[in-house]
Formats: sequence, C-alpha cells, structure tokens
Amino acid sequence: MLSFLRIPGAVASAGQLRILAAKTASNVTTNRSESTKSPAAEHFDIIIGGGGLVGTTLAAALAKNTTLADKRVLLLEGAPEFKGFDPAGPYQNRVSAINSNSIELFKSIDAWSHIEAARYKPVKQMQVWESNTEALIQFQHNNFASDVACMIENDLILDAVYARVREAPNVEILNKARIQSVCLPKDTNAAISELQLQDGRSFSCDLLIGADGANSVVRKEMNVDVFSLNYDRMGLVATLDLGEDACDNSVAWQRFLPNGPVALLPLTDRLSSLVWSTTNEQAKMLQSLPADEFVDALNEAFCRQYPRVELADKAVQALNSLFGNNSSQHQVQYPPRVIGVQDKSRATFPLGFLHASSYVCSGAALVGDAAHRVHPLAGQGVNLGFSDVRYLVESLAAGAYAGFKLGDKQHLIKYERKCLTKNVPIMLGVHGLHTLYSTQFSPVVLLRSLGLQLTQNLPPIKNMFMRGAMGQ
Repeated sequence: MLSFLRIPGAVASAGQLRILAAKTASNVTTNRSESTKSPAAEHFDIIIGGGGLVGTTLAAALAKNTTLADKRVLLLEGAPEFKGFDPAGPYQNRVSAINSNSIELFKSIDAWSHIEAARYKPVKQMQVWESNTEALIQFQHNNFASDVACMIENDLILDAVYARVREAPNVEILNKARIQSVCLPKDTNAAISELQLQDGRSFSCDLLIGADGANSVVRKEMNVDVFSLNYDRMGLVATLDLGEDACDNSVAWQRFLPNGPVALLPLTDRLSSLVWSTTNEQAKMLQSLPADEFVDALNEAFCRQYPRVELADKAVQALNSLFGNNSSQHQVQYPPRVIGVQDKSRATFPLGFLHASSYVCSGAALVGDAAHRVHPLAGQGVNLGFSDVRYLVESLAAGAYAGFKLGDKQHLIKYERKCLTKNVPIMLGVHGLHTLYSTQFSPVVLLRSLGLQLTQNLPPIKNMFMRGAMGQ
C-alpha cells in the first residue's frame, strides 16, 4: 500500500518524493555537522606569547595605561602558575642589574613599591679592570648621590608585576600554554592574527606580541631575517657568602680574564651574586668543583697576577702621566673575599648574540629576547627588554588614540624605530667588548687597555658610558 506525502495544493509524485528525501537527508547531515563543529577561536585585542620578566611586565603596563585599559589582553605563559616570592627565603641565583629607566617603568605600573618592601641592593660604584695590564675604570655619581643600578632577584620582579596583572580586569593569564603555530595577516589576507597552542586550543587577536625568547615561534612566523652568533662560551652564576671585609658591599666588580669577564654583584652586606663568563670546558669544570675548591678558584680569578703585556702597560702609564694623574689615583681596589658558595646555586647557561632585522609586521611585534639577545657582561639584556615594553605601550596608546588598529604595521613601525635607535648601539658596543676581550693578541690588548684608561681619564666620555649603562 502506497503512502503519499501531502504537499499543499498537490499530491507528491515519486520523483518529487526522492528529491525531497535527498534535501531532508542533506539538511540532517548539515545540522549534525554544525552541532559537532568546534566553536570559533576566542578573540582578544592583544595576545602576549610568552611570559617571563618582559612579557609579564608588558601585560601589567598595558593594563595600567588609561588609553589601552579597555583592551582584552591574554598572557600565554609556558610555565606552571607562578608560586610567588618569599622575601624571607634564601637568595636566588637569577638576579638582574636594573637600571634607572627600568625602575621608572616599575614605578609607573605601581610595582616598585612591592620590590622596595621586599629586598634589593643599590649599586653605588662599579670597577672594571684588565688582567693583562693596569688599565681600569671606575663608575660612580658625584658624592654617590645616585645609584648606578639596583640588584634585584628575577622572581621578586615577577612577583611584583604579577601582583599588578592579577588585579587587572582586562588581562587573563593562561599557564602551561605553548604556541604550536601562528597565522599572521600576511599569510591569510585577514585582518587578525591566529594561533594554536600545543594542547589544541585556538585564539585570535588584533595584535600578537612575541615575548617567547630567543627561539621565538612568533618571530619565525614573521619570516624576518635574524643575525645570530653562538659565542661558544657559557655563563656561570652562583650566590656567594662574603668575609667580614665586605663592609657595606655596594660595589659591582668586573675583571676581564683571558677566557672572559668575571663579575661580583652585591646582594646584601654579606652576599654577592656571581656571573662568570668563560669557555664551555672551564664552566663545566667550575660547576663540578667541590665548594671549597670553587671558592679558591674564584678568589684567585680576582687576585691572580696574569702575564702582563709590557707595551700595553707602558702605554697606560704614559696616558695617565699625560693627564697628570699619579698611580695612586688609578690603583686597583680588590673585591671582598669570598668564603662560601650557597648550596645548589651554581648554574650555567649558553652565551650568544641575536638580533632580528625587524621587530614588527602586520598583526605582530617582538619584545625582549625574541627581538635581541646580548652578552651579560654589561648587564643590559633585560633592561633592553624593559625599554621595548615602554616604547611599545607608548606607541600602541598613541596609535589607539589616533584611531589606528592595534596591528597596523605603519604605526607599529614607530615602535621599531625607537627601539632600533636605542638597542643597536648598545648591542654593537657589548658585542664589540666581547670580541675585544676574547683574544690575548698583544696589539688588541694595547688598544683595549688604552680605550679603557682613556675613558677613565676623560669625564665627558666616562659620563656618557655611565648614562648608557643606567639606561639614560
């Protein structure tokens, strides 16, 4: 017995039934597909790929800026949730020499008072000297009126900026979030940037900021040229106990040894932080030494008389005589004696140089180590990153106020120009110092010793170098 589907005004034929059945099946399939399709990627105005010191400070600075306070910001942090900082706990080996410009940035986001209430150590003076000649230079403000820098533990900085980020209503933090892939407007002809995490979650944004370190995924997707060098050197850090001769321990000491510079940086009246740059082999050997032998090797590094380059020594003496300075004015002062190294504080890390040819493209920008990486001998690495933060927030705020889109390259270029003007001279200078002090070739020793002593004898040049070190 045939059954017929009633269509208004007519009786359906067999052919019409088949067509209608096919359409019905198609609609069912479509509806089922739509019900199982994953939801659209969540959209933010700004996504910061990578936390750390620079990325987290950037999130806090964006939240604090009145022009950008209505922008939704997502901070992607690859590490687990930050556990906080205990100011009563032992000192950590990850420490930064923060200059005055970076301190001003912390003050502008209300993070400096958090640091002040915990612990930090002002550096009143710096002494840098040669191991192959008598050349030396000393930096300090007149009558020690201002600090040259402040030594602050990295986790304390993170604790201070996280406190500001967590109270910001427009910032979300996602931990254990590592970027797997990125699609920028140049690849899709879209107006937004898209990314997928390693766990499969997807997000989109108007501006993606790469703060994901020297191996930045964001930078790779931007397809910019990168100049990088592996110095084939390692840095060794440790927290050191000092003898009773440390006094107020407010001097940063750095000596250029045949294999690289060794620096002793004050933490308290009885503690200092070590940064020793040397060959890979020596770094591994120093890390494995028993504590007492390591302490002996370190004290010897600061006090040992290395083979002298006679020609360079005579040239330095002649230069001092030319400026009417006697030898007592240029006598090396030695750092306090190290009597111990704190347990498990010794660690090593590779040294190198990196600079991206461009910091921006449509829909993306780079900050910190994703854009540049330098040798730690001048303590400028993280300060350059904080300088990036300041310039980027200023540029984004000015662009937003003028009606530009956050990812507009023509406006992001203004951020890049400010950064390059500041970063390139510092980076080239630090790289040049590393190159000069990586050889014992006598003519080079002569030139670098004369340069060091000339800077010591000419206050205008010396003040220029000091302002550079302070970020001014």
